[in-house]
Amino acid sequence: MMGFLLRAVIAACGLWLASVWVPGVRIDTPGTLLLAGLLLGVVNAIVRPIVFVLTLPITIVTLGLFLLVLNAAMVALVARMLPGFHIPTFGAALLTWIIVWLTGLIGSALIGHKGYERYARRP
Repeated sequence: MMGFLLRAVIAACGLWLASVWVPGVRIDTPGTLLLAGLLLGVVNAIVRPIVFVLTLPITIVTLGLFLLVLNAAMVALVARMLPGFHIPTFGAALLTWIIVWLTGLIGSALIGHKGYERYARRP
């Protein structure tokens, strides 16, 4: 559970960076930012695998490039579900996903692949 919360905070940091760097992306309050990070984690854990399986033929035909569309759609879905989180265009959703992905990549390198194990005590 600690690993999920830590990853949600890292995703929230990526969303904050996207709101600063990507034109049109707006997050109204810090609470909305943290809730968006949590909701993005839940959507990526539950909805994304289902949509991935349903769109597998398109993904294979496009040699995996459709995954960019799929990931941007997950960010746009979170923005659609959460009042106070605004993404105006699909291009903004794509850039937001790229920033969140890079932030998560850096965060995973710092905290470890599974979450909190790098700093956990080992017997």
